[in-house]
Amino acid sequence: MPLYEHVFIARQDLSNAQAESLVEHFSTVLADNGGKVLENEYWGVKTMAYKINKNRKGHYAFLRSDAPSPAVQEMERLMRLHDDVMRVLTIKVDAHEEGPSVQMQKREERGERRERR
Repeated sequence: MPLYEHVFIARQDLSNAQAESLVEHFSTVLADNGGKVLENEYWGVKTMAYKINKNRKGHYAFLRSDAPSPAVQEMERLMRLHDDVMRVLTIKVDAHEEGPSVQMQKREERGERRERR
């Protein structure tokens, strides 16, 4: 099955428990349609570059999945219909990276920035 990475942003006025329950809800949607979530990360509340639906901040969550295309399409459809989800991004990848995402790594573990020209 194809591998996907999903990032979604939920409204800022949700509690942490509610935001994490959204992750669980969408994981079960994938599981019910024949896919599986390999890893999920809750990144917390972060400030956005611009306002979305009058919100300056949002709860960010990240999912790595192994699912057929119809399961992903159903999950995205339900995310777009959900009132608490503001944005969704799904990317098809060739292989998942090992370990935590860059967002969850400490600054020392990320490596050096490249030099400016």
